Amino acid sequence: MNRLAWMALACAATLATWTGAAGAQESAQSYPSKPIRIIVTFPAGGPTDIVARAIGQKLQEAWGQPVIIDNRAGAGGNIGMAVAAKSPPDGYTLVLSSFGPVSISPFVYSKLSYDPIKDLAPITLATTSSFFLVVNPEVPANSLKEFVAFAKARPGRVTLASSGIATPSHLAAMLFQSVAGVSVTHVPYKGGAESIPAVVSGQVQGALENGAAVLPQVKAGKLRALVVASSQRSPLMPDVPSAKELGLPGLEVGSWYGFHAPAGTPQAIIAKLNAEMVKALRSPDLRKRFAEISAEPVGDTPAEFSAFIEADARKWGKLIQAAGLKVE
Repeated sequence: MNRLAWMALACAATLATWTGAAGAQESAQSYPSKPIRIIVTFPAGGPTDIVARAIGQKLQEAWGQPVIIDNRAGAGGNIGMAVAAKSPPDGYTLVLSSFGPVSISPFVYSKLSYDPIKDLAPITLATTSSFFLVVNPEVPANSLKEFVAFAKARPGRVTLASSGIATPSHLAAMLFQSVAGVSVTHVPYKGGAESIPAVVSGQVQGALENGAAVLPQVKAGKLRALVVASSQRSPLMPDVPSAKELGLPGLEVGSWYGFHAPAGTPQAIIAKLNAEMVKALRSPDLRKRFAEISAEPVGDTPAEFSAFIEADARKWGKLIQAAGLKVE
C-alpha cells in the first residue's frame, strides 16, 4: 500500500471514530426518547420489586418517559438476568440484579445462560440489607457465644433453616459453620414464607436471614436475634451486636440490589442513568420508603459497583467450591 492510500484509510478511520463518538454523544443527550423497561427477577410485591418501582418512578418523574416494570421471576432470578443479558444495549432495558443470580448462580449452576460479569454493565449498587442470626426463644442461648457453645456440644444436631438450596440464607448458614467452627444441619424450605414460620414454631432451631424477614417476629418476641452478620450494627436493630464486635469478623453476609444494563450500552448513557439513580437514592422519601423494607440506600459509581461485585463473587465462589455445592 502506498503512502497516499494509507493516509486516505487513516483519514477515513479517524472520521468514522469522530462520527461514532458524535453519534454516541447525541444519543446520550437525547436519551431517553422512549419508555424504559426495568426487569425485576422476582415476583411483584417483594423487596426487589419495591426497589425497582421506587427508582423507576423517580426516573419517570425526572425524564418524562414511562418506566415499565417487567417481572421475570424464576430459577432464583436467573431467568430475568438472562433476558436482560440478551437485550439490545441501548439503555432502554435495565435489570435490578441481586446477590443470588450475580454472586451465587455462576458457581452453583452447571449451565447458566448468562455471565454476570461479561454480559452486563454495572450502573449502581442501589441498596444493601443485613442478615441476622435468629433462634427460637426455646433455644437455650441468649448470645452468639452461648449459641456457638450449644452447637459445638451437639455437632450436627443443631438445625438452621434456609429459603432453599443455594439461596443466600443457605450460603449464610454455610459461612456461619465455616467461621464459627461448628457443624449444623441445614434444613431447606421453599422460600422465606416457609422457613421463618418453621423457626417460630420450633421445627427448626434457627436461621440466618434478611432483616426484613425476621424483624416483625423479633419485635413480637417470637424470635431472638443474636447477631447481625456485619462489621457494624444495623439501624434496623441497633441493640443487636455485630459479628465483628463479637469476634467473628468473617461472618459478613447481606442481600443487595443493584442496577445493570446489557454489556455494550454506551458509557454516556450509563453515566446518565447513574447520576439520576444516585440522586433518587439520596432523596429523603426513598430513604424512608426503603427503611420500611429494611434496606439501606447506597448509590455508588459503576466502577465501585463493579469492584463490589468482583469481591462478593470471589468470597462466595470460594465457599461454594470448597463445599462442592452444585445445582443441575
